[in-house]
Amino acid sequence: MHVVLIRHAVAVDETIELGDDWRYLSDDGREQAKNLGERLRWHDCVPTRVWSSPLVRAVQTAEILVANLHVEIQVEIVPELAGAHAVASVVEAIGRLPQHSLVLLVGHEPGLSAIGAMLVGDPDFEPLARASAVRIVDGHVRWRFDWHAEAPITGSAPAAPK
Repeated sequence: MHVVLIRHAVAVDETIELGDDWRYLSDDGREQAKNLGERLRWHDCVPTRVWSSPLVRAVQTAEILVANLHVEIQVEIVPELAGAHAVASVVEAIGRLPQHSLVLLVGHEPGLSAIGAMLVGDPDFEPLARASAVRIVDGHVRWRFDWHAEAPITGSAPAAPK
């Protein structure tokens, strides 16, 4: 089983008029998502499923990633990816996928690192920086990748600074 945890790219700030759920990607965030998608494509990330938090910035990140991976796949909304309270149900859903699956999960912190901790059995799983990815293969971190990195960091090296 291959799981790629992806934290959404940079979004505009929350305002009184624009609540957190509706924050959309900034121009920089769109560029980050595009670059991350291209880099993931270079490293054999051909997903069988793409799951996203329902929050706008995550959905936009997922859609831009898919476009730059050059795959025809539907982004599926998974409400449990919006927070850290339902990570066990996400991990259970991953466990029900066929063994050959490669699922991209696009979401938020601290939920993503909680999912990572459960998948690898390490409560000290490093949080993801915005517009970064962690590939987990059969319960082990294979690599971490930031949107502007030339190459992934193999193993369980710490995430890039925020």
